[in-house]
Amino acid sequence: MSIQHFDVFVIGTGTAGKGVAKDCAKAGMKVAIADNRMYGGVCPNRGCDPKKVLVGATEVIQLANNLKGKGITGIPEINWQDLQRFKSTFTNAIPAATEKDLKKEGIELYHQSPKFLDENTLSVEGKTVTADKIVIATGQKPMELKIPGRAHLFTSEDFLHQTELPEEIIFIGAGYIGMEFAHIAARCGAKVTVLEFGDRPLASFEEDIVGYLTKASEALGINFIFNAEASGVEKLRTNYRVSYKKDGKTETIKARAIFNTAGRVPSIGALDLEKGNVAFEKNGISVNQYLQNTTNKSVYACGDVSASGALPLTPTSSQESRVVSINILKQNSLKMDFPPVPSVVFTLPQLAAIGLTEKQAIKQGYDIVVEYKSVPQWFNAKRIAEDVYAYKTIVDKKRNLILGAHIIGAGAGEMINLFVLAMCGKLTTENLKAMIFAYPTWGNDIKGMV
Repeated sequence: MSIQHFDVFVIGTGTAGKGVAKDCAKAGMKVAIADNRMYGGVCPNRGCDPKKVLVGATEVIQLANNLKGKGITGIPEINWQDLQRFKSTFTNAIPAATEKDLKKEGIELYHQSPKFLDENTLSVEGKTVTADKIVIATGQKPMELKIPGRAHLFTSEDFLHQTELPEEIIFIGAGYIGMEFAHIAARCGAKVTVLEFGDRPLASFEEDIVGYLTKASEALGINFIFNAEASGVEKLRTNYRVSYKKDGKTETIKARAIFNTAGRVPSIGALDLEKGNVAFEKNGISVNQYLQNTTNKSVYACGDVSASGALPLTPTSSQESRVVSINILKQNSLKMDFPPVPSVVFTLPQLAAIGLTEKQAIKQGYDIVVEYKSVPQWFNAKRIAEDVYAYKTIVDKKRNLILGAHIIGAGAGEMINLFVLAMCGKLTTENLKAMIFAYPTWGNDIKGMV
């Protein structure tokens, strides 16, 4: 049987991969795409979108609790099964719709993870194919905790799809996934413990702002065990028990379910990259400024799997997809240039950030002005009886430009987008203050933050 040849072969059908495949197909190239899981990738199937649906129900609980006795007389209850059925209305149609969309562009679909045979040759579904350009967009997967009994650990995907919510839950890892799921579970009635290797949650975020979230989480009933290294898991009759090392001692805690939320790593283990002369590193596929592999010039990588230095977020995946498409179609004509990228932790209250933390700004030698305040008395927080609302902004004193913004509050996720506009547009604090925003809105508050 003859070997089929493609102009472009894309591995991965998430935001990054399907974007490149469609761009190249529309340009008249012969394109194939492959995935060993449901088409559509992590975000719409088993990541940010279904998570946000679950968060939506807990927002109702939070607001009702805030306003109880202030016009609200009863607190609604969450029915987990009904909530999961509602969530499925967002996720169930994604794989088929993605495949239909790709087929419409004339793209050939494969349902297996390919393996490299050489620099331009892949083995997929028992067939050998060649391609002028190969794009790796396989994303990330949960990091395996190499501890005894790790087979008993559940993943973030398991949490999103569980039919019943366990009464007691342990999350190993207090990154954004662990924190978001801990808040969902606690508001849905579970007893939650978070086991964290470091001395606080969300290590990459502004420490002072994270402090407010830690206290709010504890007030919600979440129990934190910091400076604790998980060392083993065992199954009991009805529970699971996790052992952890803390202060030189081994201690244990048990729950109905234990979830590994310790982080995610590039999904590249099944690709046989060495046979394709594809360089890779801890953070993923090694790439140059064109998102082209550093050793195999026929290979590009985009999205969470590329070691480009970008945050592993859906918006950055879209941006990298665009860069790869242009560089395939126009022969490396566009360098990857990352604008300021916002990040949001969808706990309640939300935590949002963009740019440098105070420590980073000082380390980079900036002469800075820092404004750091807790402002629950501001109208937008006060009207919903939200007692956690704080911010820290970092401004370059010399140029009067915003270097970083960090917010915790009910509207933080939307507010941070206005800081994106300000930073990308290089607006000074005077420019920002001179603007007129609708009042009373959360967006209007940013004028008081600089």
